[in-house]
Amino acid sequence: MTQVLGEVSQSWAVKNDQSRSEAFLKSLDPRVRLVSCVLLAFLISAMHDLSALTLALGVGVGLSLSSRLPLWTTVRKVIVVDSFIVVLMLTLPFTMEGEALFSVWGWDASKEGLYRAAEVGLKANAILFSLMGLVGIMEPSVLGHALYRLKVPAKLVHLFLFTVRYIDVFYKEYKTMRMAMKARGFVPRTNIHTLRSIGYLIGMMLVRSLERSDRIMEAMKCRGFDGRFHILNNMKIETRDRIFSVCAAVVILGLLAVEYF
Repeated sequence: MTQVLGEVSQSWAVKNDQSRSEAFLKSLDPRVRLVSCVLLAFLISAMHDLSALTLALGVGVGLSLSSRLPLWTTVRKVIVVDSFIVVLMLTLPFTMEGEALFSVWGWDASKEGLYRAAEVGLKANAILFSLMGLVGIMEPSVLGHALYRLKVPAKLVHLFLFTVRYIDVFYKEYKTMRMAMKARGFVPRTNIHTLRSIGYLIGMMLVRSLERSDRIMEAMKCRGFDGRFHILNNMKIETRDRIFSVCAAVVILGLLAVEYF
């Protein structure tokens, strides 16, 4: 009985630690997280030293783990990005001139190409993990409000919010139309009929999107929409935001020191 109670208390302690770390990142001001992520991404993209890039990758992985993102979703995003990077990493050693290290079927792999491939892979993954850790746990509406507070043009913010909101709506309409095509016996093949049917599908999606946008605009005007989104959250900078900003500045200066010294 004592052992069971100990295991239960230990599991609750682990859950509380996870919720505290996740709650800390979510409780930070979205502007602080967004600015920190942008500065870190710009710094990583300008770095060339492999030691500094490896350290930046460790920082990104640490942020991603602290945010407690869903494991499978995170792995899937990383695989999607790395699938493009792997092709580049495999071709760079054989396309860049430099000191030859080895040869494959008559193609020489250069030392400079291998170095550049490792640099590209570390940069992409470091930026990706940092982005997921700082911005990935942010709701799209909160991100839009943070962009607006950072003086991003209102039209761009509106476009971003509407795009995020209606991507899923249009995808559901696409699935409905595809289901209707299957119910009528449509089977994709490499012929003119298939191309014509896909063209009709794309055309109907555009027509329905235009009609839906008109209805949405009329509904918003009926509710008093005047071209502005009124933000209820004032997004105040608090003590924990200042502490996180100092920590982010120390990390950025540390990466700069490793890069240049």
